[in-house]
Amino acid sequence: MTYSPLTTYTLRIGDTCLVLAQRLTGWCGHAPELEIDLALANIGLDLLGQARNFLTYAAELQGEALDEDKLAFGRDERQYCNVLLAEQPNGDFADTLMRQYLLDAWHVALFERLAQSRDTQLAAIAAKAIKEVRYHLRFSRGWLVRLGNGTEFSQQKMQHSLNKLWRFSGEMFVADELEISLAQQGIAVDPRTLRATWEAEVFGALLEATLVKPQEAQYRTGGKQGLHTEHLGPLLAEMQYLQRAYPNQQW
Repeated sequence: MTYSPLTTYTLRIGDTCLVLAQRLTGWCGHAPELEIDLALANIGLDLLGQARNFLTYAAELQGEALDEDKLAFGRDERQYCNVLLAEQPNGDFADTLMRQYLLDAWHVALFERLAQSRDTQLAAIAAKAIKEVRYHLRFSRGWLVRLGNGTEFSQQKMQHSLNKLWRFSGEMFVADELEISLAQQGIAVDPRTLRATWEAEVFGALLEATLVKPQEAQYRTGGKQGLHTEHLGPLLAEMQYLQRAYPNQQW
């Protein structure tokens, strides 16, 4: 199926929220503390709600008898266009927390700008999400600083996770022709314009957490174009199993 540029852009944002929400659900019953378990579950629910809003709008734009469920559970891996960082495995708590923080800082910058979009629906979805993603950022930054300044072991774990995930962060600021064209129309946010805001937040937090910014590495890209790491396929297989096994079933 071929999507319009606006549908594709909307799916890129919604897919990132959906995949990250699915990752966070993996911590239910397994987080290191009950409070963290509940917090990660609530953040996952927030992201799922944001994903539903974006995917519902994408389905309305595309027509063809689509809805948010068919987009979430009926597409294959190459049809997903989330950023690669969101699909990285949970690993340990340091990995999950670092992945969350890097994406939270990006989401805040993105939604604050997207709320000014000339597309009223995109602007409304972003405006509704801003309060949630600001809370997500406070949570992940708080733990980033706490663990970075904690024991020698916790600091080493956070630094290791940062070093491992850093190569996926650059994709969030790579613009293709679709995004540039929509940005020129006042609809989309040019991702290149978010880098300075994101870096100001992230570099400040890393300094406060006594963590060292990794050396510039070969950034991994392609997620927005459907070229994913080996981790997305198994995630989708788990997420889509029920709908694939019993298509079009209703409760």
